[in-house]
Parts: sequence; C-alpha cells; structure tokens
Amino acid sequence: MEHVILLNESGEAQGLADKQTVHTDATPLHLAFSCYVFDAAGRFLVSQRALHKKTWPGIWTNSVCGHPQQGEPIADAVRRRAAFELGITLHTVRLVLPAFRYRAELHGVVENEMCPVFSATAGTDVRPHPDEVAATRWLPWLDFVRDVSASPADYSPWCRLQIEQLTALGATPDRWPTGDPALLPPAAYTAIS
Repeated sequence: MEHVILLNESGEAQGLADKQTVHTDATPLHLAFSCYVFDAAGRFLVSQRALHKKTWPGIWTNSVCGHPQQGEPIADAVRRRAAFELGITLHTVRLVLPAFRYRAELHGVVENEMCPVFSATAGTDVRPHPDEVAATRWLPWLDFVRDVSASPADYSPWCRLQIEQLTALGATPDRWPTGDPALLPPAAYTAIS
C-alpha cells in the first residue's frame, strides 16, 4: 500500500494514511514534495497530469510531485517518482524551497501539504507513464514563467505558488541557492539525503 505521512502543524509525523483514500474534502495535512526538472540545455520539463487523476486532472504543473514513504529519504522519493511518472533518471536532486506549504481545493477535493521543493537535472529521455502524465514539454524557464502568468488557470495552484517563490530566488534556476535542510518539516528532515 502506498501511503502518505500525516503531519501536525509543526511538521512532525503523526501516522500514516492510505494514499488512495486520503484526498477528500477534508484531506489531512501530510508530507509531499515537488520537483522542477531541467535538461542539460537548461530547459524546464513541464508535465500535464493524466486526465483521469483524482486531483487536478489534465492540469499542467511542475515536472513531478509525490509523497515520500515511511523511512524513505525524501530525495530518494523524488528520484523514485521521477522514474515512475516520467521514466527518467535524475543526475542531481537539490533542495530549493524547504518550507513550502499550501492548501488548495478543486471540485470538492483538497490538497493540504507541507511540500518541500527540489530542482533536478534529467539524466535520460522522458518516457511518461500514461496513468500519471498526459503530456510533457520542454520550455526555457522564463517562457514557462510567462506562460503561467498569462494562463494561470491552466496550471496547478501549488505550481503557481511555487513559481512566485522560485522567481524570488533569481531568474536562472541553476543559480538558485540550495535550501537549508534545517527548515524542512521535521518528518522530512529526519529522512533527507
């Protein structure tokens, strides 16, 4: 059973819940992650969520999102989900926004996550899993930021909020400072690699 790690308001683990049943109109706070994947040319990989997904079907978003499993280092969870959803291997995984948190609702389904944000470099070509990803495209970062600004409804709410914080780090993603792991929710900090 794939699960989510439930959190209290301080980001400490409070147990586990089945991932298949946790996202409802009263989703409890839980641990997640988002990752922004770049290629060797510096282009960003944007992905469209599969059309049948329970949360935000068909919406464009950052490269990959997911939930670490109990005892799994969060950077390993990023690599695992990138391999599963996108069929890619990541060369580097770097923490950039350790304390990102959001809550969003669409059609009665709530996302409620402490969601550290990572950047990564792709090591292989993309081969999306059709149950997870409807489409992908590579874009220069600033083109992506402009596209989200011009058509915000086409993008996930967490992605829009993360872009605000990422752009504050600078216009060049490979120059974003590495986030301080001490700012991670404690449930993630104990498992960071």
